[in-house]
Amino acid sequence: MAANLQQQRTINEQLRREAGIPRIQVSEACNAMMKYMIDHESDDCLLSGFTSQKVNPFREKNSCSIL
Repeated sequence: MAANLQQQRTINEQLRREAGIPRIQVSEACNAMMKYMIDHESDDCLLSGFTSQKVNPFREKNSCSIL
């Protein structure tokens, strides 16, 4: 019973902390995310490609050859 009460108090404290977090409207968050993506578009390897194969973490590794 005491463990359950302590667990409920912990959950209550967490919910109070989360309720105090400042919120913004979804439209503002979307605009901020779109601005960030546009500003960092040139750094995105999926859009611009890799400068060389050496920096590409998805390149094919050397194949195993059996002699």
